[in-house]
Amino acid sequence: MQTTTQAAVETTGAVPLAEAFQPGRLISLDVFRGLTVMAMILVNNPGDWGHIYAPLEHAAWNGCTPTDLIFPFFLFIVGVSLVYALDTARRNRDQHNKLIIKILRRSAILYGLGLFSALFPAFDFTTVRIPGVLARIALVFLICGLLFLKTTWRQQAWLLIGILVGYNLLMQVVPVPGVGPANLEPATNLGAWLDRLLLGEAHLWKQSKTWDPEGILGTLPAVGTGLLGMLTAQWLRRRTVDAATKVAWLFVAAGVAIVLGMIWNGWFPINKALWTSSYVLYVGGIAAAGLAALYWLCDVQGYRGAWTKPFLVYGVNAITVFFLSGLVPRLLNMIKLREANGQEVGLRTWLYDTLFVPNFSPINASLAGAIVCVLIWLGILWVMYQKRIIIKV
Repeated sequence: MQTTTQAAVETTGAVPLAEAFQPGRLISLDVFRGLTVMAMILVNNPGDWGHIYAPLEHAAWNGCTPTDLIFPFFLFIVGVSLVYALDTARRNRDQHNKLIIKILRRSAILYGLGLFSALFPAFDFTTVRIPGVLARIALVFLICGLLFLKTTWRQQAWLLIGILVGYNLLMQVVPVPGVGPANLEPATNLGAWLDRLLLGEAHLWKQSKTWDPEGILGTLPAVGTGLLGMLTAQWLRRRTVDAATKVAWLFVAAGVAIVLGMIWNGWFPINKALWTSSYVLYVGGIAAAGLAALYWLCDVQGYRGAWTKPFLVYGVNAITVFFLSGLVPRLLNMIKLREANGQEVGLRTWLYDTLFVPNFSPINASLAGAIVCVLIWLGILWVMYQKRIIIKV
């Protein structure tokens, strides 16, 4: 990773409408990214995993809670970011080899960070989880980055359709070896079989060991989520369309995607763990609508007051805070304290039991712990933002 002193641009007053056409950094994208990562920190760090409000949990299987929106939002943002980062250089074919090397390098770093996080602190390679959130981000970044360099937006649109239809057919038509007919059950679907075949049960999600929510086959429709972000960004960057028209049609497209996802849900259920085609459209539509609203507010109308600052602070160091927020609790629990009953507990557990458990009901103590975690990281990131420290992967 490298540190740069180029901070995200922040403006408080109104801006000219023409600014929406400039190829620079989208303030709305940083705000959207920050909001997404902030939500990710909140749901990933409850005080007590046994006491969580329903909206802050994933759907048990089929269905979609607010928590199920977070990861696909981030992959959608990856697609949007790729376009804004590479579009100018892509037009010069002499730069393609250099860009491919950069894409490969960043993907390898993202995957390496995910592997390190899975290994820490035991570093047991015999049971390390090979798939994961950062691993999926790395693969989507790699595939979408190469597709953006080598395909047109029309080809990307057709590819998106092919991926969604093809994945549906794979999951609901192809028989599962050793199991029987195609099915969408957790441990017996085609994706779960492929993960066990190629990775082995020891390297899958430890809560199941028979399937993984970030498995190999599910990466295919996850690329579709990235493609939706790429198509959205290319629409927003069109210079021949005024900003109001861009936003209006983006809302229309978002609505169509949501409706199609809900219709498709009738035979290929919305399901995050399988990353079903209906899930891609439904959540992708919500993401597009959210970005359209923020784009109109922040980049076109110039409403960038104090309300955007916390999200910008999170957004410009998103991967950094996501990675560190997963390590720090484990580091804290490596520090052992002895309680009055003589039992040793980790520092994080001791802090939670001392500061939150006595003062709240179990579920509110858990929520309070998560909120405090978000605020602590906000303070750290705020200092980094003020000092113009942005850690780029």
